[in-house]
Amino acid sequence: MSRDQYQTDLQDLKNQMTSVVELVKKNLKDSIRFLASRDMKGADLVIQSDEQVNHKCWNIEERCIRLIATQQPVAGDLRFIFSVLQITNEVERIGDYAKGIARISRKIGGDPLVKPLVDIPRMADIAIGMMEDAQKAFCEEDEESAREIPTRDIQIDVLYRQVHRELLTFVMERPTNMEQCMQLDWIAHNLERVGDRVINICERIIFTISGEVVDFN
Repeated sequence: MSRDQYQTDLQDLKNQMTSVVELVKKNLKDSIRFLASRDMKGADLVIQSDEQVNHKCWNIEERCIRLIATQQPVAGDLRFIFSVLQITNEVERIGDYAKGIARISRKIGGDPLVKPLVDIPRMADIAIGMMEDAQKAFCEEDEESAREIPTRDIQIDVLYRQVHRELLTFVMERPTNMEQCMQLDWIAHNLERVGDRVINICERIIFTISGEVVDFN
């Protein structure tokens, strides 16, 4: 394989990862939108779309393994390929959270929600924004942004604790709300985990760029 072809393959790998990130961001955004609108068919589409996410991730993994086996990359290229593997795994897990939210939405069904959705969509917006900026930081090799993005996770954590407290209050006031409150709390938990996964992605971005191992958690 020529050097030009090798560089093209590395760029294609980055493009494939960008594609799966875009799909997962869409699924996460849609899962919250369909929860708010009580759209069961939309929730089903998110669940079904996760198969496409998995397929894309498997293709990326196979591509990485083939490049390592055939090109024996070293130094920066090797860090890049291993980081793509790790980041893809994190993104796949975020996709699972989106699917989980859609499944919970299906379980709640057409019942009205016990409270208007305010903080949960805010959590989702912050998490999706973190994903978007992490994707950009990876593509542009922007280490400074990769170090800043994890600081936003505290906003998600604060909102998660607020949601948890409010739902607990609803249960105490009316125990019949317990099942739905537990479901909504689990959705908030999924979004909190999205923030943690993006932090892991940022750590890999920094490693890719500088070789430095950092732990923001």
